[in-house]
Amino acid sequence: MSNLPNCPKCNSEYTYEDGHLIICPECAYEWNPDVVMEEDKVKVYKDAFGNELKDGDSVTVIKDLKVKGSSEVIKRGTIVKNILLKDGDHDVDCKIPGFGNMELKTEFLKKI
Repeated sequence: MSNLPNCPKCNSEYTYEDGHLIICPECAYEWNPDVVMEEDKVKVYKDAFGNELKDGDSVTVIKDLKVKGSSEVIKRGTIVKNILLKDGDHDVDCKIPGFGNMELKTEFLKKI
């Protein structure tokens, strides 16, 4: 018999492995058993150099970033003030001078 854990969402015992993920066929929840996410833990956001980011921090862009749907580029070294952290693929909401509201990934930012 399998020694896989029960689903953390629906507690189903019918979980199975697919690559590095464990999948529940009853509720379709997928999770990585190596990454333990507890409900009372707060997600920690880190910049490209491992510095912890918080809402309201100022950061610089460490790489030229193409703006989707435009021919313009956010240049390396651009300073972004007063960031807002959120869950999702692009985990930083911010306002970039000359571009307006944008969503960025923390992996392209450095805390000032």
